[in-house]
Amino acid sequence: MIYALLGFILGFSIPYTARRFAKFMPATLAYAIYRIFTPNKRVSAQKRLNNAKYLKLRNRYFMRSLGWGITASSILFLTSITTSQYEAPWISFFIIILLLLMEIDNRIMYLPDILTSPLLISGFAYSTFAGYILGENIPSSTANSALGAIFGYMLPVIASLLLIKRHPNNLGGGDIKILSGIGAWLGLSNIPFVILLSCPIFAVSCYINKQKQGAFGPSIVISALIILFLIQY
Repeated sequence: MIYALLGFILGFSIPYTARRFAKFMPATLAYAIYRIFTPNKRVSAQKRLNNAKYLKLRNRYFMRSLGWGITASSILFLTSITTSQYEAPWISFFIIILLLLMEIDNRIMYLPDILTSPLLISGFAYSTFAGYILGENIPSSTANSALGAIFGYMLPVIASLLLIKRHPNNLGGGDIKILSGIGAWLGLSNIPFVILLSCPIFAVSCYINKQKQGAFGPSIVISALIILFLIQY
């Protein structure tokens, strides 16, 4: 139950954190932490209550936060009952970082290094201390984690080179870095499935939203979460 509660609190704060990131990115880690916890000068309560547009946006923002809270709570609760007591905190961290990156990319089409870098480092740390990749009890998995990170980085780069004449902006640097971080967590054998699955998810997203291009990060995150729970079961 503690993971469900923690998931709700962290999930509920995702839209707020993403909104703060949208106001000051790119930024150094120190400045980002400062701006997240330093609120802007507030408009008086009376002026806000008399502004119909503000009230509408506030209600929409609250519902989005509530949706994220319920989503994160459900995912972390499922994680806590399907993984060991040792794995659960690590995987919960992995999931929350992915969800936050998903919301930030969806808002500003930018995946900040100050989140993708910790994703990569923590993936290496998990494989080193746990002794295996998520869902795979393979000894000496630090090398597997490193290969997953390299493959997650190099395959999109190669694909981008092949498509660069017709689609010069097909993948951003943030997309490649998040794939590298996910590769460090899921290992060499799983990162190809994440990449392959993210493509049709992105195509469906573009079709639903009636657009030819958009943020690719959310599709990567959804794909990674699907593969994560498939290997856990």
